[in-house]
Amino acid sequence: MRNSFGHIFTLTTFGESHGEAIGGVVDGMPAGIDIDLEFIQAELNRRRPGQSHITTDRKENDSVELLSGVFEGKSTGTPIGFIVRNDNQHSQDYENMRCLFRPSHADFTYYNKYGVRDHRGGGRSSARITISRCVAGALAKLALRQIGVKICAYTSQVADIALDKDYTRYDLSKIEDNIVRCPDQDKARQMEQLIAEVKAEGDTVGGVITCVIKGCPVGLGEPEFGKLHADLGAAMLSINAAKGFEYGNGFDSILTRGSQQNDIFKGYNSSTERPETLTNHSGGIQGGISNGQDIYFRVAFKPVATLLKEQQTIDLDGNETILKARGRHDPCVLPRAVPIVEAMAAITILDHYLIAKTVKIAP
Repeated sequence: MRNSFGHIFTLTTFGESHGEAIGGVVDGMPAGIDIDLEFIQAELNRRRPGQSHITTDRKENDSVELLSGVFEGKSTGTPIGFIVRNDNQHSQDYENMRCLFRPSHADFTYYNKYGVRDHRGGGRSSARITISRCVAGALAKLALRQIGVKICAYTSQVADIALDKDYTRYDLSKIEDNIVRCPDQDKARQMEQLIAEVKAEGDTVGGVITCVIKGCPVGLGEPEFGKLHADLGAAMLSINAAKGFEYGNGFDSILTRGSQQNDIFKGYNSSTERPETLTNHSGGIQGGISNGQDIYFRVAFKPVATLLKEQQTIDLDGNETILKARGRHDPCVLPRAVPIVEAMAAITILDHYLIAKTVKIAP
């Protein structure tokens, strides 16, 4: 199995949903970075279960323990090992799933690939494994602060309730003002109500998360097969329940002509000492390389596969049967997936920045 991500700044993860702990090793962290443990914990708290009435009822402290790679509050440049202990497993809730496959879950594919699976909460396929990504993402954010890169994601759509403006029209500082993590407070209330209704029915619902990266240097990304948007796409599609990725105008660009889609240069900005464009349809990436404009992209998430209502399925022998799942599950992943999207974006951007340091980046 491939349990590592990145080229220079790398994350290797371990652990299962109902095991002793979730953990990982971050390698390639630049030395001398101030390690703000409170910030790292705050990022984990944004992902933590049980934070509102529209998330899973599982209660976990998700307290991170850094085991290595930090001395007197600074990174040493050596691997940073960490763990987050599991304290609130209810493994008995999954006993009726031991010999059954949940529809559209990883149960069937894991069992057929490896001949064994951990039925307790999905084991390695559980979204709980994303804890490690949030720790690594927080470390990457701390390093990116040094070069002025800021990353912000938010819920932009739940089912058919969607924001109708682009990110530049919203105050992104308001994202944490509601439990859905949406910058439009009216839309957030509608989303919250819908998710609560879906949860009460034992069902689930999906949506879209938008992410914006500001302050990215020109020159990140490697042609031919190391393009920045390709690696961002790989990072996002590796997140549990992610089903689609687009950057810039994405699929909407097919509705325009080249004369409408091209980002026209308008000269140099004296403060940034780089050219600017009239528009940013490209989403800050051209030819697979960052151009200094804002990078923005969208990630689609499907409804969670585990439902708290009866579904037809099969057992290990292929016999048809009925599954009534138990346990504690999110009716919608989006509110807790926002920090995960940010984390994977931070890991990817820092990795590409460190790669670019080995070659010349145009001023």
